[in-house]
Amino acid sequence: MGIVEDAHNVRVVGSGPRTVVLAHGFGTDQSVWKHLVPHLVDGCRVVLFDNMGAGTTNPDYFDFDRYATLEGYAYDVIAILEELQVESCVYVGHSVSAMIGVIASVARPDLFTKLLTISASPRYLNDVDYYGGFELEDLEQLFDAMRSNYKAWCSGFAPLAVGGDMDSVAVQEFSRTLFNMRPDIALSVLQTIFRSDLRHVLSHVTVPCHIIQSMKDLAVPVVVAEYLHRNLSCESVVEVMSTDGHLPQLSSPDVVVPVILRHIQHDIQTQK
Repeated sequence: MGIVEDAHNVRVVGSGPRTVVLAHGFGTDQSVWKHLVPHLVDGCRVVLFDNMGAGTTNPDYFDFDRYATLEGYAYDVIAILEELQVESCVYVGHSVSAMIGVIASVARPDLFTKLLTISASPRYLNDVDYYGGFELEDLEQLFDAMRSNYKAWCSGFAPLAVGGDMDSVAVQEFSRTLFNMRPDIALSVLQTIFRSDLRHVLSHVTVPCHIIQSMKDLAVPVVVAEYLHRNLSCESVVEVMSTDGHLPQLSSPDVVVPVILRHIQHDIQTQK
């Protein structure tokens, strides 16, 4: 195993002519895909990894300067694909990793057959003629709460993000992976995510995008999925699922897994 693979806990399972890369979002790790992986391993080579900063990675490897922008993560994805000698893949990115995949696909379109984005947003802050869902004051309050008591913040944030009560398995699972992050790293990562604005990148995307979105999502309003569809220069399609929460692959796998499998297996039929 190479240095990049080791640092990101890269795991390759299954086999088949198609390579599927599963990239997790903030506060989780590759375990968030546990309901999906068993359905892929019979016909696909599945690549799983942990983003730097996840609780399962070595915090000493987290470079605050490198990961002050999402480009740092995108270059990690490219490095992983190169080290595994992946010639082309279907990239499934959740939350921030959806946009990380978008950035990586602009830099190296040859490595991607198509992108599946789940709960993706190019910008979280509201702007003139743009609704991202958050005002600056909302984010500052969130960051202050993280600074003052990270564990308490996690306990409050997890059920809001997942869209369930504290007794649900999905909330407990998300709480566990959130707790595993080092608090200063978690704050830095979330600041990078919430302050990012990648709207300008959308017109440079050439790889087909399948945009998958929950009907109700604390972090990403449905209008953001529609914004992506309108502003991506590539072929794209939107599917809004009747799910609640920002981590539907964890909270509603019975609904989400068939949707993801269908988008992996079938290309976009009609031109944008």
